Amino acid sequence: MATVNQNYLKLKAGYLFPEIGRRVRAYKQAHPEARIIRMGIGDVTQPLVPAVIEGMHRAVDQMSRQETFRGYDDSGIGYEFLRKVIAEHDYKPRGVDIDPDEIIISDGAKSDTANIQELFGPENVVAVADPVYPVYVDTSVMAGRTGPADEKGRYVGLVYMPATEANGFVPEPPECHVDLIYLCFPNNPTGAVATRGQLARWVEYAKAEEAVILFDAAYEAFIADHSIPHSIYEIPGAREVAIEFRSFSKTAGFTGVRCAFTVVPRALKIGDVELRSLWIRRQTTKFNGVSYITQVGAAAVYTPEGQAQIRRTIKIYMDNAARIRQKLGQLGYTVYGGIHAPYIWLKTPTGMGSWEFFDLLLERIQVVGTPGVGFGPMGEGFLRLTAFARPEDVDEALDRFARL
Repeated sequence: MATVNQNYLKLKAGYLFPEIGRRVRAYKQAHPEARIIRMGIGDVTQPLVPAVIEGMHRAVDQMSRQETFRGYDDSGIGYEFLRKVIAEHDYKPRGVDIDPDEIIISDGAKSDTANIQELFGPENVVAVADPVYPVYVDTSVMAGRTGPADEKGRYVGLVYMPATEANGFVPEPPECHVDLIYLCFPNNPTGAVATRGQLARWVEYAKAEEAVILFDAAYEAFIADHSIPHSIYEIPGAREVAIEFRSFSKTAGFTGVRCAFTVVPRALKIGDVELRSLWIRRQTTKFNGVSYITQVGAAAVYTPEGQAQIRRTIKIYMDNAARIRQKLGQLGYTVYGGIHAPYIWLKTPTGMGSWEFFDLLLERIQVVGTPGVGFGPMGEGFLRLTAFARPEDVDEALDRFARL
């Protein structure tokens, strides 16, 4: 008879965000008149910018004519016109030489950071920050790289690296050996960023341990300080030890459109095996590529008009973040993040747990955040707020906080 993948049975009851949705739906059913302001899930609210829409319209017109119609992308890694502008605009200005053929287009950084694990053997030891974006942990469990979870939700076999107030939410390399290291900067959920020196220590560790860094840079466009690295490849030697993931979701509002890319340098090898070749083999076997229309829209992000327009959108979100930080600070809350990232890491009132504070905000002021403990045991006592809400909703939510 058929059997199930027993690793899935190790997973805790439910993925964090569906559980938030369940609680919100239950409250809404009991209070249908309530106007709930959602500042929990990191979904964008501003529309696609005109340059992207115009590019997509042109692509739709091309798809309507036989002579310009596009079917499968036979390269398997994304259209060259998009990969070239990514290399030219995202990397070259930062002094990073990335070959367009080292860029593989996909439908999302979330799926890429999960699926990348297929390139590595089940015996590899994975290190994650705590708190951490849940996908890194849950997909490690699904891949069979862990034992069961303990009473605090930590999985046996994973190496958890504390990211706390004491270290500015930037974990240190572990003292033990690990093989795969998930890093995310600017960080989700804490909003922290890593300096050049901090990233250099990680590259040194990876080289010494022959480990691979899985670097999630989905929020790099929100960095306001030019001295802070946008890419792990700004660090000498990183091309030999790191894979980088990026996304158009938060940068250009593609959460409902889906487009991202992963950079796997040719120099990154395990023994004689080039990981880039394995990733392309995996993608071309299991994925037929991002639509031509979407890739044309993504390329339009890099036009002068597109760059100016998405900068205005990003400013809307970061202005939201600044107001959230300022107002909550004035109200006596301890807040982190929100300077180089669209996330605010809010410390709960003394003695109050993350879910307890979540429920209080939902019941008393109808504002939804994300309980910090959902990102790991070290997230207990915190709540994540996103700056992706509409500005008028942010202002109303802050007024409600003032009345709490």
